[in-house]
Amino acid sequence: MANIPQELRYTKEHEWVKIEGNRARVGITDYAQNALGDVVYIEFPKLGSEIRQMAVAGTIESVKAVSDIYQPLSGKIAAVNSDLNKNPALVNQDPYGAGWLFEIENFAESEIAALLDAAAYSAHLASLA
Repeated sequence: MANIPQELRYTKEHEWVKIEGNRARVGITDYAQNALGDVVYIEFPKLGSEIRQMAVAGTIESVKAVSDIYQPLSGKIAAVNSDLNKNPALVNQDPYGAGWLFEIENFAESEIAALLDAAAYSAHLASLA
């Protein structure tokens, strides 16, 4: 069973979002990192770029596949986790902590309601099985 922290919001494409004040931290879920296998490279969105909700923000490459990373909320890319350039395996080891991908600022608060809560994401995973 995948680890699904209660305090986060989720997309059906397996990104998580943690709202912290005026920033939203984004990563991929435990389910996604497990499905991908060993992550070897991440293409981050460009710092300062404005990206619309559910547009492709970057890619994540594993030994199995290359997958798109979707922007869960419209907003400006405020930070990327450069530690992943040296150690992309952090995504596998700690997807909700050290393996975060990027942060969004000036995000559209009205879009948060469209994201899944933990129970809805869990139900979504069950529907995939």
